[in-house]
Amino acid sequence: GALTLALAPHVAGIVAVEIDRDLAAALPARVPPNVRVVLGDFLRTDLDEVLRHVTLPVRVIGNLPYNVASPILFRLLHSAEHGRRFRDATLMLQKEVADRLCATAGRSGYGGLAIQVSLLADVDRLLTLPPGAFRPAPKVTSAVVRLRFREPSADVGDPEAFEQMVRVLFLQRRKTLLNALRPIADARGHVSAQVIEIAGLDPSRRPETLTVAEMARLARAVL
Repeated sequence: GALTLALAPHVAGIVAVEIDRDLAAALPARVPPNVRVVLGDFLRTDLDEVLRHVTLPVRVIGNLPYNVASPILFRLLHSAEHGRRFRDATLMLQKEVADRLCATAGRSGYGGLAIQVSLLADVDRLLTLPPGAFRPAPKVTSAVVRLRFREPSADVGDPEAFEQMVRVLFLQRRKTLLNALRPIADARGHVSAQVIEIAGLDPSRRPETLTVAEMARLARAVL
């Protein structure tokens, strides 16, 4: 509610998606006419319906619940339509989630979230906020990041198959690429070593060292 009230005077309009029934019922009486409150779970909300009468692209602003931050981030990335629906998103997250989101190949926290973000958006870390910045103080440090959505940075072929491949590889991030890729290659009737050679990669590397461009080459070779 406080975030919506602070933003309202500075924008043409706000669509506030609120999962809490009581808060959603109380908000309309507290906010100016340019705010439309939608009761629902963002992860299940029909975005086409919610944005039916809104000029696209829109900007997303939110303080994400820490327990569902990653699913919401994935939905934003997959629903942004490369910047045509969502221009950008400014989000408050738990610092550990922000670290994973901003991680680069070979660094701590690098995984599926960092790869999808790097593929579909440019990310900037704007602020780090200690627990004492809030009342009551949470038990975690927070961070504010901005995602600017764009066209994919690499051709991954089938996006859903790519995401599944990345998920499987990072379940075995410490194995060699040769061994980590074998279940995926076998399931598609390929030989892991040959796929890696086609992709121009070293089979002794670990999945956690692959950049998005290298992951994309591997996906095109195996999927």
